[in-house]
Amino acid sequence: MNLIILDLAEADLLDGYSFYEKQSVGVGSYFLESLYSDIESLRLYAGIHCRYETYYRLLSNRFPYAVYYQVIDDTIAVWRVLDCRRNPRWIKKQLKSK
Repeated sequence: MNLIILDLAEADLLDGYSFYEKQSVGVGSYFLESLYSDIESLRLYAGIHCRYETYYRLLSNRFPYAVYYQVIDDTIAVWRVLDCRRNPRWIKKQLKSK
């Protein structure tokens, strides 16, 4: 399967990187490595996760983040990577603004 990470998801990853890097040097890089590993696992496990709205939601193994993606034909499209600690209304709003 093809795997694409859309621009909004890339921006979410960079925001997370910035946040964690400010906490302690090196944690931002660990955040990115972890999330990219989670995203890469979709090549094997896409479509098995719980549904949220029109997306599947993969919960990260190491950070409180969720990867929202869709499976379209033979392509996995990662739409957003959002912090689960945010207000659920905010998350829903982010998923509506494609």
